[in-house]
Amino acid sequence: MPQLIEHIDAIARRKQRDVLYLSFFDAGGDWRVPGNWQQNATREQVIAWLATNGYGWEPCGEIAKEAAMASYGGSIYVDTAFDQADPSYQALAAFLEHPDGTPRLPGMKFWAVSLDAAMQNAHHDAPGFWDQWAEKF
Repeated sequence: MPQLIEHIDAIARRKQRDVLYLSFFDAGGDWRVPGNWQQNATREQVIAWLATNGYGWEPCGEIAKEAAMASYGGSIYVDTAFDQADPSYQALAAFLEHPDGTPRLPGMKFWAVSLDAAMQNAHHDAPGFWDQWAEKF
């Protein structure tokens, strides 16, 4: 059965807050090119850590773009507020990044999407928007 995967900006609008997500690529590869996410050891390690530490997560698409269509690349939304004073965020950031903000794990990028940025695509939430878009694509 097909799975409906939300774009990260749609998740931000649904949650009405800034959101966090991770994208994965082949270690040593270009971060802009999704790798084989089904066999990405870093992705598996991150998901195991999230489960062990009680973090919710779900697959997500990148920020929606009307000029392009892309298949799922393995990105995941992490259901923790982007709040540097929150112990849950602090633990997540400490696992994913060194104190200078560089990644601890290969083949991964840690992203925050602001609600303001997500609201630029609010028109995508109109009933039938994507159906009408697909007819013109």
